[in-house]
Amino acid sequence: MCASSVWGADFDGSKPLLCATIDAHSCEPGQVCARGLPADMGVPQFLHIDFSKKTIVGPARTTPIRFMEAGAGQLLLQGTELGFAWTLALDTADGTMTLSLVNREDAYMLFGACTPN
Repeated sequence: MCASSVWGADFDGSKPLLCATIDAHSCEPGQVCARGLPADMGVPQFLHIDFSKKTIVGPARTTPIRFMEAGAGQLLLQGTELGFAWTLALDTADGTMTLSLVNREDAYMLFGACTPN
């Protein structure tokens, strides 16, 4: 019981995280979504979340976190980059994450996991 509460504290926004995207889906209107590896779809495989600086750092650029909200069992992060709006939902119990990137023509759904960095 105690170990679970300590583990959960790793994902409450108090520590920087390294996140790996594992599964990706690319969707366009009127088409069946394609499933593949994040790198094959041109989306980052690894992300660093720096809560103190309110940034997400990928291999090519750093993106500001414009909105953060802690809720029941999750931490929601939102921002924009390169014409896409994104939302990252982080499970505060186990560090799994879901990330969506959307614009008027495309949508990407990424699934992965984070670990304290």
